[in-house]
This record gives sequence, structure tokens and C-alpha cells, in this order.
Amino acid sequence: MGAIMSKELNRRSFLRNTALAGLAAGIGSVAISGCGEGAIVGPVPIRPKHKPRDVIRVGYVGIGNQGSSHVNNLLKIEGAEIAAVCDIRPQRTDWAKKRITESGFPEPKVYGKDEIDYVRMCENEDLDLVYNAAPWRYHTPISLAAMRNGKHAASEVNIALSIEDCWKLVETSEKTGRYCCMMENCCYDRTEMVLLNMISKGLFGELVHGECGYLHDLRSLLISKTVYQGMWRWFQQTARNGNLYPTHGIGPMGWCMDINRGDAFDYMVSFSSNARGLHEYAVKHLGADHKMSKTKVACGDVNTVLIKTKLGKTIICKHDTHLPRPYSRDFLIQGTKGIARKYPSEKVHIEGVSGGHGWEDFGKYAKEHEHPVWQQMREKAKGAGHGGMDFIENYRLIQALRKGIEPDIDVYDSVAWSAIIPLSEKSVALKGQPVKFPDFTRGMWKKPRKLHVAQPEIY
Repeated sequence: MGAIMSKELNRRSFLRNTALAGLAAGIGSVAISGCGEGAIVGPVPIRPKHKPRDVIRVGYVGIGNQGSSHVNNLLKIEGAEIAAVCDIRPQRTDWAKKRITESGFPEPKVYGKDEIDYVRMCENEDLDLVYNAAPWRYHTPISLAAMRNGKHAASEVNIALSIEDCWKLVETSEKTGRYCCMMENCCYDRTEMVLLNMISKGLFGELVHGECGYLHDLRSLLISKTVYQGMWRWFQQTARNGNLYPTHGIGPMGWCMDINRGDAFDYMVSFSSNARGLHEYAVKHLGADHKMSKTKVACGDVNTVLIKTKLGKTIICKHDTHLPRPYSRDFLIQGTKGIARKYPSEKVHIEGVSGGHGWEDFGKYAKEHEHPVWQQMREKAKGAGHGGMDFIENYRLIQALRKGIEPDIDVYDSVAWSAIIPLSEKSVALKGQPVKFPDFTRGMWKKPRKLHVAQPEIY
């Protein structure tokens, strides 16, 4: 297997050993694609820190469908104040300004004169956190602008679309001492958190395998002209062939499997099916002569990623958004003592408890092993987006910053989960050859460390 795998240089090893910094800049896109075998290059970086404070001043960028939901959540969270808003659409900043002042807060500063006005906001405003739900291509630049100007960064998924951008986020977070968090709401869904709690209690034994993904019929959204700004989702589908949206599945799976906290992604393979669904849908609904019907879709209808971790676990992560189907995230975990699944219905089998070879209903386990975060947050999260998990992710971030502690999702989680996008593209292009994950932690994954979310009594 090693003979097949990528032998490209670890970016940090390259930068350390090359005598010409200009050469490094010139061929950096090649140098970053691989990673040394867990070697730590140079000293282990100092992790970001944040002094406790009562009020977290937020600058919010991108107030579309999901951004509006986050704004509404933040207005209900103790200790959060939205002090600035940024969007190129005046109607969206007007809406946010009205919501904020009606909620009893001072009127926020407004930015949005052009597509990079977030930079001016980061430079001018006294903020603790810059949070964004802009189109994908802006997630990394906004996060970098925030950290370079002394603010913590939080971004909707995916936080990066290239390995180069992943490294930029890691290095900038380390250099500036600012947190950089991808806001993966599915990590906080009730079932995934029950399973995380059961895993921590040893009910499934040693985990060996997991399955996850994002399986959601998005055809009407992807080719719609009116639902979202700039049609950015459509352009991603026409330009890239891989797993374009892995984090809803791989985020909670990474938590369950201690990724970056005792284990790490090692290498992966990826395959895409033919691309048929979006074209057929466009022809049916827009006509054969429409521009979208004549545009070639690059992304296969179903992409499958198979990951091997450093400690030998396997993970399947799928992307399936172009075909008619029920919603699923295909979430399944399997260990030496049992197995559980979320879709199409929640079931569990525990050795010595569940009868024969059958499944048990998940209900009694969910009640007995309810995660403390959900016990604490159920009432507060009622009515919030995506069954309450959006509110919980925002609440956890704000309270972590108020306490001066590291958020649940750090920069290493954020980039490891997002790196699946470019790595899957590379493997697909190489006809399914294995590709290595960069070790963004430079060996720190070997040191077990608990998730803050596993210690919810601290806030």
C-alpha cells in the first residue's frame, strides 16, 4: 500500500529544509498535499488562550438562510452581543439591525459596501468573535481576517476547500493565539450525543468501524435561482468531483472515534458515480435549452470515501445530494461489544443484552444515557433550527469564550474534517488511489485529551 500512496513532502518539513523561501511559495501547492508519518516538525505550538469575560462581542458576516438562524440564536444567549453585521445585501443587514435593536441591544455597526468589507469590519471594530455563514469560498478568508486582527473565528461548514487553506487556518490560529472553530451543528444532535455518551461508558467496547455521510435530495435547491445568494452551491457541483459536504457526518464520527485526541485520520480512498441526477432534473424543470441543462455537472451523484485511521479504525463517509431519496446521515458505529445506527430508524444491539441477532429499539437507551448537554439545554433549545442543535452549538461556543476555555471544536478538528473535500477530489481523479491526510497536529493527536463537551459541568 505504501508504494501506491502519495509520497509528497510534509509542508512543514519542506519549509524547514528548503533554503529558498521563494521556492517554497512557488511550489507550496505541491508540498502540502502529503504528510510525514506523524513526525512533529519543530516545537509543538502553543494552543490559543482566551481570558474570561462577561460579554462576547460578535461581528456577524453573511446573513442568509443559516446566518439569520444564528443571529436569532445569539440574541437569546446570555453574554452574546452582536456589535457589527456584514452582508452585501442591504435588506439583510437592515433585517439584522432591526432584530438586534428590537431585542434590546445597541444598534450594530453595518458593513457591506463590497464583498471584502468584512476585512474593514475586522480591522475597525472592537470584537471578540467574527462568525460567518457566507458562501463557501469566503469561509477561509473571513476566518483569516478575523484572526489576523485579533478576533476569534467561527465559520459555518465547510471551513476550507483546499489543503493550502487548511494549513493557513492552522498556522494563523497558532501564530495569533486565536481560536478558529467550524460550527458543525450535527455534532450536537441528540442521537449522536447519546451515542457519544454510551461510547464513553464503554457500552460498545472498542470502536472499530463507523459509517456516516450527508444524503439529502438537494436538487430543487441546487438549481433554484431564488433560494440563495449567488448560486454558489450550483457552481461547486459543476466544478468539483468528490465528497463536497462531509462534515455533518464526519464531525460527530470524529468525536466518537477520538480523532485528534488519541487517533487521527491516516489515509483514504474515494470513488464517485456518474453524474446524472442534476442534469435530468434541470432538463425536466427548466427545459433542455436552459443554461443549467447545458452545463456539465462535475460532481458524481454519489461519492463514497473510505478512511483508515492511524489506529486501524475504518470509516465510510458518503455524499449523495443529486438523486431522489429520503434524508439520512447514515450514522452507524460498531465496536467489539455492540453496534448502533440512526437511520432509517434508531436501533441498537449490545452483546449479552440484546436478544439473538436482532436489533433493539433505541428509546430506552436514549432515555438512560441522555447526554448531560441535552439534559441541560433541552428547554433553552426548543424551537431553534435543526431540532435545537443549532442553538446548542452557538450556546456552547459563547459560554466557552465567556469562561476562557477552548471551544468543543478546535482548528485541528475543523481542518481535518474539511480536508476530506480536496482529498476526495484527488483520489477520484487518481481512479481511487489512496491519498494521505496531512497531520495538521504534527503529532499532537497521539496525546489523548478529553472533549470539553464530555465535561459539560464546566458550563
